[in-house]
Amino acid sequence: MWLEYFSQYMETVFPRFLSERPWNYKNDLCVTGAAFQADVAGNPRWNRYILDAGKWLVDEDGGVANWKEDENNIDKVSFGKSLRILRDLTGDGRYGRGVEKAYAFLEHYPRTATGNFWHKDIYPNQVWLDGLYMAMHFYAKCLAENGEDRWDDIMDQFQSTHCLLWNEKTGLYLHGCDVSRKADWADPATGRSPGVWSRAEGWFLMALADVYELAKDYTPRAEELVLLIKNGLDGLLQYQDRESHMFLQVVDHADLPGNYPETSGSAMTAYALMKGARLGMLGDSYWDKGNEVLEGIRRTRLKKEEDGWHLHGICASAGLGAGPDPHNRKDRNGTPEYYISEAQMTDNQHGAAACMMAVSEQLRRKGNHSCSH
Repeated sequence: MWLEYFSQYMETVFPRFLSERPWNYKNDLCVTGAAFQADVAGNPRWNRYILDAGKWLVDEDGGVANWKEDENNIDKVSFGKSLRILRDLTGDGRYGRGVEKAYAFLEHYPRTATGNFWHKDIYPNQVWLDGLYMAMHFYAKCLAENGEDRWDDIMDQFQSTHCLLWNEKTGLYLHGCDVSRKADWADPATGRSPGVWSRAEGWFLMALADVYELAKDYTPRAEELVLLIKNGLDGLLQYQDRESHMFLQVVDHADLPGNYPETSGSAMTAYALMKGARLGMLGDSYWDKGNEVLEGIRRTRLKKEEDGWHLHGICASAGLGAGPDPHNRKDRNGTPEYYISEAQMTDNQHGAAACMMAVSEQLRRKGNHSCSH
């Protein structure tokens, strides 16, 4: 069921997204998901999907799509993940040079007063949970490959993000913080945004698991990530929807009209739960919880229709503050009502790719390459 959907998605849906808009971080998520499926399944078709996508990312002369000179955009640092996967798959120097350039971006990337990479030039001095996923695993992989000892920088950024965004009263992370306190959505005293968005939680939790997988071999401070992921998941699990076993779009507002179990944030959390357990960050009961969440998605959101399988209930996009992208609304104020008002999509990359990643963890535990549920 899942694998049939993923194959259909990479054959027909993902190419459409690639042709419609310039390369973006959502495509990196799909390439990552396909790479994980290739790793657990050993089926060459997954590598074919990755190679086909690479034609949209890098041109014949080695130019990387949608990169602009002197632009600081943490979402575009994530392109380095796809470039590395393609480099390792092909040995093509164009991809290797792209990895080096993505890493060079971080060398002089602007930071907040707390030492964090800020989100984008259009969102200066802001830390979003999303950004930890976009940059930190790529950064960690570069350190491991180059033999550089800058692990404290990564650990410090995770710790400062925790201090900036964790709400001790609810046990949940808020989406973003403007360290300068200037954004319209920022609390004037703390700089924090007001709402808890499930996908933002998912980005952060996935980053913790992915970075730990590398960092544990290089720094004793990796154990700090164990505490952070357990803290984050224990808080989040208190709000798990009893009926769907998923997590709501606005995690802590079950009674808010229009709130719904959201697919991408739930799948990201399932991935973090199962991977964290596999790596020994968490006990086996957390793997069971992740499997429960993924089963909830399969049962309620994956549907067989006349033209094939489709995945429903995915938040198309959400953020903080208006930007130059015409797709961005101008009322992105971070309130619970705002997150509810963002459109839902079927087969959006966020949801499909996160499910690919979560199912790969399910298959690693099961030790087989079939997945009927």
